[in-house]
Amino acid sequence: MIDEIGRRARNASYGLRQSTGAARRGALLEMAEGLTAAVGEIVEANAADMGQAKEEGITGALIDRLRLDQKRVAAMAAGLRSVAALPDPVGRETGGWSLYNGVRLHRVRVPLGVVAVIYEARPNVTADAAGLCMMSGNAVILRGSSYALRSNMAIAGTIRDSLSRAGLPADGVQLLEDTTRDGAKALMQATDWVDLLVPRGGPGLIAAVQADATVPTVIDGAGNCHVYVDAGADLDKALGIVVNAKVHRPGVCNAAETLLVHEAVAEKFVAEAARALMAEGVELRGDDRARELVPEMKPATEVDWATEYLDLVMAVRVLPDLDSAIDHVRQYGTGHTEAIVTDDRVAADRFVAAVDTAVVVVNASTRFTDGEEFGFGAEIGNSTQKLHVRGPMGLESLTSERYVLYGDGQVR
Repeated sequence: MIDEIGRRARNASYGLRQSTGAARRGALLEMAEGLTAAVGEIVEANAADMGQAKEEGITGALIDRLRLDQKRVAAMAAGLRSVAALPDPVGRETGGWSLYNGVRLHRVRVPLGVVAVIYEARPNVTADAAGLCMMSGNAVILRGSSYALRSNMAIAGTIRDSLSRAGLPADGVQLLEDTTRDGAKALMQATDWVDLLVPRGGPGLIAAVQADATVPTVIDGAGNCHVYVDAGADLDKALGIVVNAKVHRPGVCNAAETLLVHEAVAEKFVAEAARALMAEGVELRGDDRARELVPEMKPATEVDWATEYLDLVMAVRVLPDLDSAIDHVRQYGTGHTEAIVTDDRVAADRFVAAVDTAVVVVNASTRFTDGEEFGFGAEIGNSTQKLHVRGPMGLESLTSERYVLYGDGQVR
């Protein structure tokens, strides 16, 4: 099955890399119209997935990620339109110069070829990944989880029909309906067909990819994100940032999991922040100093500092200085997003320089680490590694560069 799907994807990629930006843009608009027209079918399929997931005891963040309604389908269509409105990266020249012998060299962006995406219980990824890959001239093989199979089949079927209407190869988007571990492993090892694999899911999926994949991968890793409130922070701003970073959507990777507070402002800020967070249903787990200030907190353990809760739970730690906060982030952070709240420019600059993470934020919520928020229209993932891309992955991240040389008979 993988060989057949891979062969069809590779053949489709040849046509896509030669297509015009206008043709691919038109295909995305057709895809958006197709989703809008099929919203009833998609929501119905999702309801069946939701029913099965609940029967199997799935709750919390996973259910939230799985759920589709008319509003979320409309958002998927809007995302495709946003991507279609972006500049086409394919063929863009990023450099050029003449060699000593008169040969003219051009460095240009080109599609990767065939991208595979393995993801868990997020049917919106089906549309986002298809749109980004199509606009960047790539074919895509999608493998979702069993929880979302009906939803993914409805979305992918609609998208394939839209591609045919737009005059582009339907096999540019394919859904691998085998949701077994063997099916996923086969895709991870499809070296003849897959140029890049992007896994989007929990620690189990990431560990499986790191252990089994033989194709190139970009890891969409965990988000153990921190907000550090410095001695120089505007505490009113800090309160709004901390609450938003934790409760706006706690089940996603850019939600804050740990609050770090400089001891100089802890006595005033920790209790105020705790009241606001607990009013939103957040369970707090603090170190000894934090619990002195807010006795209702549960005691934090070593495990808490390293945990990506993806839930209404937050660890709280009071630290003596900026260096201690940086050390904590270095020890427990996952390279996703880290934030500092401070009006001290020297402290902000030091935090930015010292924290080695895909995204660092000064005086704003961690929730802004998102392809749509960054102006990418959507994202295919959020890379926490350093090659070949880092942070939210949009169109440019799905291209590479090559060199084109123009000569006039020169030989070496």
